[in-house]
Amino acid sequence: MPEPHHKTEQRIPWHTLSDEEVLQRVDSNREGLDDKEARRRLEEHGPNYLQEKRQRPWWRRLLDQFNNILIIILLIAAAVTSMLGQWVDAGAIFAVVLINAAIGFFQEGKAEKALESIKGMLSPQATVFRNGRRTTIAAEELVPGDIVALSAGDRVPADLRLLKTRRLRIQEAALTGESEAVSKRPEPVDEKTDLADRSSLAFAGTMVVDGSARGVGVETGRRTEIGRISEMLEEVEQVQTPLLRQIDRFAKVLAVMIIVIAAAMALYGVLVHGYDLEEMFFASVGLAVAAIPQGLPALVTITFALGVQRMAQRNAIIRRLPAVETLGAVSTIFSDKTGTLTRNEMTLKAVVLAGSEIEIGGVGFAPEGEFRHAGESGEGEQKGEPIDPEHDPLLGRLLRAGTLCNDSTLEQRNGEWVINGDPTEGAFIVAAAKAGWDPDKVRRQFERIDSIPFDSERKYMATLDREPGGKAVIHVKGAPEVVLSRCERLASPEGDSELDHNAWKAKIRALSEHGFRVLAVAEKPDEGRDTLEDKDAESGLVLLGLAGLLDPPRESAIEAVKKCHSAGIRVKMVTGDHALTARAIGGQLGLQHTGSALTGADIADLSASELRQRVDEIDVFARAAPEHKLRLVEAIQSRGAVCAMTGDGVNDAPALKRADVGIAMGIQGTEAAKEVAEMVLADDNFATIANAVEEGRTIYDNVKKAITFLLPSNGGEAMSILGAVLFATALPITPVQILWVNMVTAVTLGLALAFEPAESDVMARAPRDPAAPILDRFLGWRVIFVSLLLVGAVFGLFLWETRQGESVEVARTLAVNMLVAGEIVYLFNVRRLTGSSLSRKGLLGSLAALLATALVIVFQLLWTYTEPMQFLFASAPLEAFHWGIIVAVALVIFLLVELEKAIWRKMRKK
Repeated sequence: MPEPHHKTEQRIPWHTLSDEEVLQRVDSNREGLDDKEARRRLEEHGPNYLQEKRQRPWWRRLLDQFNNILIIILLIAAAVTSMLGQWVDAGAIFAVVLINAAIGFFQEGKAEKALESIKGMLSPQATVFRNGRRTTIAAEELVPGDIVALSAGDRVPADLRLLKTRRLRIQEAALTGESEAVSKRPEPVDEKTDLADRSSLAFAGTMVVDGSARGVGVETGRRTEIGRISEMLEEVEQVQTPLLRQIDRFAKVLAVMIIVIAAAMALYGVLVHGYDLEEMFFASVGLAVAAIPQGLPALVTITFALGVQRMAQRNAIIRRLPAVETLGAVSTIFSDKTGTLTRNEMTLKAVVLAGSEIEIGGVGFAPEGEFRHAGESGEGEQKGEPIDPEHDPLLGRLLRAGTLCNDSTLEQRNGEWVINGDPTEGAFIVAAAKAGWDPDKVRRQFERIDSIPFDSERKYMATLDREPGGKAVIHVKGAPEVVLSRCERLASPEGDSELDHNAWKAKIRALSEHGFRVLAVAEKPDEGRDTLEDKDAESGLVLLGLAGLLDPPRESAIEAVKKCHSAGIRVKMVTGDHALTARAIGGQLGLQHTGSALTGADIADLSASELRQRVDEIDVFARAAPEHKLRLVEAIQSRGAVCAMTGDGVNDAPALKRADVGIAMGIQGTEAAKEVAEMVLADDNFATIANAVEEGRTIYDNVKKAITFLLPSNGGEAMSILGAVLFATALPITPVQILWVNMVTAVTLGLALAFEPAESDVMARAPRDPAAPILDRFLGWRVIFVSLLLVGAVFGLFLWETRQGESVEVARTLAVNMLVAGEIVYLFNVRRLTGSSLSRKGLLGSLAALLATALVIVFQLLWTYTEPMQFLFASAPLEAFHWGIIVAVALVIFLLVELEKAIWRKMRKK
């Protein structure tokens, strides 16, 4: 039984123990645990959780609602008003501030819960051996005794005692502070060795930067050296976005303007009209209450939170909030091909051997499909004639090499065949299964002695395998031009023969032109070695043949590319494929410029200025390594473009970090890529990027609509009070009544805009300029125009009613309801900032707007006709004809704004 080492504080010096001692202490073996034992240990030791960063406490979230200069001004005004004995007015101000704070408090609580649920979609993964098979599990399910596989780009999921390493280097800065990656090896070290020098251990939360390894889990959860899961997964950041900072600055400027205008108005009232100071103070309070958009900060925050939640529902997980704004301004997307633009169901479809070409049936990972001749051969076989792989020695050698030089496994889950590992490698495993082989049995027959893992610089993988008879063979598979250059002989039915490099280059070209991803497979007899170095696979190889793999484009990606083009966004494909293959796939996807492709070698040869010119002319980049991605990002940014870049490997991190929006793959992506990315695709699908851009534009639109709605409302109220003082008339609306209007409309009408769906033309516009302020000339004009309409309606009806001999209470009630009615119709105007709202969709297309309108109408009827409201707000009952006037004037306001929008559209066309 494994020792319950998590229940005692005494640490076991795992770094000093031999492999066998460690396996004995955790009661495990090199084949790993079975599922039953793993479940038992999970119950005993608990999940492999590391402690989360403390969340903001509820009381801090509540206090943060008052951390706003405009709210502070209102609180000061309420305090002074109460000192002057105006308890009803002061109580109303305090009540509105508290209600706004409560709404913000509960809505932000919901937003934080939503973001918490999003983090669950980013849970780290671990590759382990269970039941003797390689599989992927959630890191939290890992238990002591699990055999864990590590490769470049992985986060180490628990503290591991290394059993086998291959060029393993790990970045341990999170633990030791050392910036340089350290080499690891399985040999035990002295007990007193410093933590940073314990080379036989891999620590939870550290990053594999190179090589591969296997190790056994010895400490999990809080018993690991790092001891917290935030080191494995950086939290979904909740930083203030540029837009929110812009609104904060605007609030400060607005606060100063309000104070200056209120002081000037009070001084004018005292000196010109002879009002007393107390009366002017209350008028100034009324102006401040009217001009301050109390609900704006909460409304903008809620709009962002709802948008991020909607993105998560569409498989786009935002890790850094500013990315929401940036997405709406993206003008270029660099996308990986495999799995993002394509289905990631790599299938081995064609095999080229000496003297024969073979096609393999079936699509995807299901081991179903026949082997058939693809053309005439010298032995009379006809095209389409079935082949038995057991009776084709050359085909058997290629399939065996592809199975052994491979780290992927095939298994059936819930009735579906899935690949654990790289889908390209998985294609060989599926092909072997189609041939009637058991890939696991083949691997057991041929013991792997050593291996060289694939990486983007090496472009090949090699293994040293011992055959049942004791003979060892080096197997190699990789990029055809790399492997072919290292081959000296060709495997043929008559034995190894001379290799015609030019003829095989032509075969590679022919496969590539048909859209195949081509890999070359080779082998080399061993000379008695027990380790494998790069130099061993650099020469003397025997070419077994070529493998043509297909990964068909996703239908959704083709549509998404089309959508991006209509939105003014250039889509560029970056792939490791041959240029001809890349161009063929680019054409199928509908990319705009596929007549030529720029290769990684071309990119390396171009100067920065030359690349800056070429990057805009070409949409297909082939044979590209991660360092080339970084240069492409820098080149397109130097042209003023806002770019998004996808990536999944550890070497993609610099490009993802440099891009305006770095996008990591949620399924195939390494933890290194996810850590630096602003967004993670939960489904690795390019269509999700297009959806995220659409959501980003929609969120920005909705924030702009919210601001465009609230500011004219406040402007109309403030102008009413300012006009009353300037023209020495009674206030058409009292400060308390203004507070009521702001509270009711902000939490209903304003909030409805946060739920607005995307406008029909949201993906038919050019990307917005990221430097353009949200408070632009258009918004400034709209605020002034609608403010004047509202103040005209409110002041006009108030003066008209008082001249009819009605009491000031009835006149003010009429004015308040007119203001609310004006805001209701303006809500439907602003649902389309410049587009026409005179349509069924414009008027009835938002359930949230209709519900908000119904609520406001109910609130206003209660405010007008119930005695408690009449006592608190000095309102009075209205007659039926009053409501008729209100509706008529509101319709005029609605139509005037629609006319203004029509004129604006006409001017923009010109």
